Amino acid sequence: MMAVSLGVRVSGLLLVGAVAVAVAAVTSDGSGFADRGGGNSTTVSAGPSAGQGDRTPAPGGSGTPVRPSPAGAASATAIPGPTTTHSRTPVPSHPAAAPSPTRKAVLQAPAWLPPGPRSPDEDGIADPSGVYDRLTAPDQCRTALDLVPHETDPQWRLLRGLASACLAVQGSHGGSWDTAAQDYAALAGGADTCKGRAAYAVLGGLLDFHRRHPAATVRLKASASTAPACAYAVSGTQTGGDGESPPGETVGIELSGTYFEHVELLRYGSLFIGGTQVPGPLVTVSQAGDKLVLAAVVPGFEGYPRKVDVVVRYGDTEARLPDAFTVVAPGGLPSLDPDPSSRSPQGMFPLRPLPAHRARP
Repeated sequence: MMAVSLGVRVSGLLLVGAVAVAVAAVTSDGSGFADRGGGNSTTVSAGPSAGQGDRTPAPGGSGTPVRPSPAGAASATAIPGPTTTHSRTPVPSHPAAAPSPTRKAVLQAPAWLPPGPRSPDEDGIADPSGVYDRLTAPDQCRTALDLVPHETDPQWRLLRGLASACLAVQGSHGGSWDTAAQDYAALAGGADTCKGRAAYAVLGGLLDFHRRHPAATVRLKASASTAPACAYAVSGTQTGGDGESPPGETVGIELSGTYFEHVELLRYGSLFIGGTQVPGPLVTVSQAGDKLVLAAVVPGFEGYPRKVDVVVRYGDTEARLPDAFTVVAPGGLPSLDPDPSSRSPQGMFPLRPLPAHRARP
């Protein structure tokens, strides 16, 4: 009986010792405490002193430590333990896919020359009007440049600059931006024909394109516009100011928007007044740029007064002015007074004396 009692006491002492060891472990500084597979960790709240922190026992008196409430998280320092990272490394949906190529911006080519119209060019000799017509096809710029003579005539110089820029902007051999810029600057305000003004405007557009895109080249395209550069017409007549002329009198026929060489018109052209061709070669009274004044003798007709059309033909071109002036019955001879005040503004056509019923007071 005493042996049994002694055994029970020894067992009790052992149990008490085990409990004491466990309590000592819980009440130590915690430096050797580690998670033992229960999934919980100890949280130590920093206090005013550098000593031991507070330990929060689990509810119900168990020895399992618990984390403080979120309210104390701002001042808490956690003992390292198993953590979960929330950072994510982006994973490409298709790791083997190559990066997409960068698309290049497509530049719009500058506007090119409008149609002339095309000069008849009856003599077959290269002239500025004919070279302009060749340049309306951008793939002919090399050929056109070869036709330009080495001279300083404004019309030729303009076409040289334009052909040089045409080749340069297309990256073709023989183009020169320097030549184009020099010719353009030298001709500022100097283009006095309809084709010349169109060429000057296009050259300016090419130079501006090059300024904005110094290294770019583009393929020029022929103009799709049907509006010509020149509006050729018989723009008026000079009949002494009253719109009437008798047969045998010299009148002036004004042309504007000529798109061919004037010398060719004089050599190969023809003039009709009231359907009757004026005999002899055409004679120039004055010319400037794309304007020209021809001199013509009024033919005779049956029946007066008679309104007449004026028609100028050259090759397959024709300019017509309906009811240009009135042919009246022959009267007194025109005044031959050499006084300039008695002559027309152009100084070529004498003014007829006014009829008595229209005499000035």
